[in-house]
Amino acid sequence: MKLAVCTAVVFFTLFGTECLHAADSRPNILVMMVDDLGYSDLGCYGSEIDTPNLDALAANGLRFSQFYNTAKCHSSRVSLLTGQYCIAAGDTALTHAVTSAEVLADSGYFTAMTGKWHLDGQPTDFGFQKYFGHLSGACNYFTGDNTFRLNGEKWQVPKEGFYTTTANVDYALEFLGEARQTKSPWFLYVAFNAPHAPLHALPEDYAKYKGRYDEGWDKVRAARVAKQKQIGILPATLKESPRPDHILAWEDMEPWRQKYEANRMTTLAAMIDRVDQEIGRLVTDLRSRGELENTLILFVSDNGACPYDRKKPLLDVEPTTGDISLADSTGWSWMRNSPFRYYKQNQFEGGISTPGIVHWPAGLKTSPGSVVDTPVHLIDVMPTLADVAGAEVPETWPARELRPVSGISLLPLFEGNEIERPSPIHLLFSKDRGLRDGDWKIVSFQSSPWELYHVADDRAELHNLAHSEPERVQQMVETWTNMARGVLHAKPNVYAPVDKKTEPHRHREWTNFDSDAPSKGQQVMRRRSQNRGKPNKPIRARKNTRLTLEDGTLQLQFTGEDPGIAMDLRGHDLPNGPYRLTFKLRDGSRDGGELFFTTDSERTLPKGERLTFPVVADGEWQSISLDLATKSRIYQLRIDVSSGPGKATISELQLGDEQGQLLMSWPEKESN
Repeated sequence: MKLAVCTAVVFFTLFGTECLHAADSRPNILVMMVDDLGYSDLGCYGSEIDTPNLDALAANGLRFSQFYNTAKCHSSRVSLLTGQYCIAAGDTALTHAVTSAEVLADSGYFTAMTGKWHLDGQPTDFGFQKYFGHLSGACNYFTGDNTFRLNGEKWQVPKEGFYTTTANVDYALEFLGEARQTKSPWFLYVAFNAPHAPLHALPEDYAKYKGRYDEGWDKVRAARVAKQKQIGILPATLKESPRPDHILAWEDMEPWRQKYEANRMTTLAAMIDRVDQEIGRLVTDLRSRGELENTLILFVSDNGACPYDRKKPLLDVEPTTGDISLADSTGWSWMRNSPFRYYKQNQFEGGISTPGIVHWPAGLKTSPGSVVDTPVHLIDVMPTLADVAGAEVPETWPARELRPVSGISLLPLFEGNEIERPSPIHLLFSKDRGLRDGDWKIVSFQSSPWELYHVADDRAELHNLAHSEPERVQQMVETWTNMARGVLHAKPNVYAPVDKKTEPHRHREWTNFDSDAPSKGQQVMRRRSQNRGKPNKPIRARKNTRLTLEDGTLQLQFTGEDPGIAMDLRGHDLPNGPYRLTFKLRDGSRDGGELFFTTDSERTLPKGERLTFPVVADGEWQSISLDLATKSRIYQLRIDVSSGPGKATISELQLGDEQGQLLMSWPEKESN
């Protein structure tokens, strides 16, 4: 999941008469993406959060009621930039795709980006001539991390006065100024990391929402659904999904938990409000240049609200500095994805359906404020950009083996016409699957048995028709499988048959409502600092990971999202770098692997340096060699070879110096 949301705003700018370039009058393009935004998180989609700038764009443009994403941060960014499904494009390495920046730069555009990247390499490796932002998938909003780059070079986050949402627009405006001096059309991509966790808000934004969410998610959700029907983004006859069993009724929770949960939503609302304010700065800049009338704006999200509650509760804190942050909430994610079921990563509507706004007074042929019900997807963005810009999508590209684009141009919809999609919309992340084919949809929760919904009448996916229409399910499953094999070029394990037994839909990282009240936040933090530096196991399994030793190999079983192993080296006598880490890997996931390491004994993972590597995951042994190009001593290592449930085997895991001298090995013996 670049508003990382996971939300994208695309401005196509046709200059006013006074601003036309003599040599090139093609539209300028500005894409903005936010991270983990729920379907109902904007005022024009039912929210009580103040989003006047986006609401104004919707009132004078059009909204999509069915704008789909991939339900996950990085895969949505791949689809947005390439017009392909993530696996087909070569995952985060983009080995089988070209980006919109490359297509437009090749067509004479000035290209720039700010914000979250979350793919391999850097934006400057994929067609962006200018870049400011962080390469990581998430970071502290006030202190950032060490992946920040400015035009390909490391950039040091200031110690004071920094907040990522604001900084992204600061540099966006700076790049716009540079672009306008070139007299060429420009393409600017702004990728906010808000409102992705960690939850951090500016003090003035946080203060605005204090007390607003004390009534709880049941009442707030009911109000949002009522507003959605009243403003026409959803039909008045729609039956919303009920609160699921894994979320408590607000009135049944202890007072301490109510207070804690209200604080989380207060922070989220403040973060979303700030994104809208920063979008307002961009809109004001366009208006002052006489460009707004001929600016095409497409606004979408990378996925729905995130349910993964990955921190212990902190009580009586205000997350308005870099020292304190809050985690995502499953209960509020259910509310934010109103009226749908489930969340980020799931291919149910709550995970994949998010806001989509188009604003273009000079180009839209639809009535202002229209709602378009045609299903569209992030794969359609790049073909649309190329169509509007008059650019050709190449069939070949140096050092890459390109695959066909799966998306289609949305320009006919902007002109009041229809689109004809040649194939259904394929939905997949990890073990969550789905297919949207016309009015019908099949969906599987983490490879559980397929479910069937007639979404034209049942958008909230309440009435599973799989048992009454088995032939339709079989036909749609065959289509999904054939697309996974022939369009995505996925490995057989990706499209293996789903489970036959139905289990309750649960995830171990959803909020645990059985936990006891924690200590005060500052006491929790003090205990953590007291524990820092104590010796740990030489190698340990991270969350959602079971580690066993067998015949000198590390046997890993992954039961949830973001698993892996970590090694604490602080108690070992190591020389300064550079280093080389080598190992053999079998299985894992084709989403790719990551290595994190720290060169500061006080810094905790994953806040250190990050390297990525491809994972073949074909059942055969794969040799991995990673160079840690640091001249400092390392203190911690973390290896991730899968993004979700599965298994892997690691053998001959060794850390050496640049001359090849063995320093440490796991699990057999440690260094000489």
